[in-house]
Amino acid sequence: QVQVVESGGGLVQAGGSLRLSCSVSGSLIGAKTMAWYRQAPGKQRELVASITNNDITAYADFVKGRFTISRPYTRNIVYLQLNSLKPEDTGAYYCLAHFIVGPVGDHWGQGTQVTVSS
Repeated sequence: QVQVVESGGGLVQAGGSLRLSCSVSGSLIGAKTMAWYRQAPGKQRELVASITNNDITAYADFVKGRFTISRPYTRNIVYLQLNSLKPEDTGAYYCLAHFIVGPVGDHWGQGTQVTVSS
């Protein structure tokens, strides 16, 4: 059974940085795409950044130049470096692992909270 676990959230002042981590267990096959989403209170979940298994990345306009997604050689781990954080970045950050072989489908983590104080 695939499990997705996020870590690294916390409370930080505006302008600060955090590094989120996501690890996927339960599959010997790498996910096709891994992505970070976030959800602020009262708002819909939105895509923050994604990375494919051949390192093609995509970012939401509101994080370009501030956040960086990366995926080391161990393919079922993904990081999100958050720099120059703003209060509007506050929310629960979720990791998604999308498989097209093996455990086909989308697998979500439980989320990690990021709170940015002004």
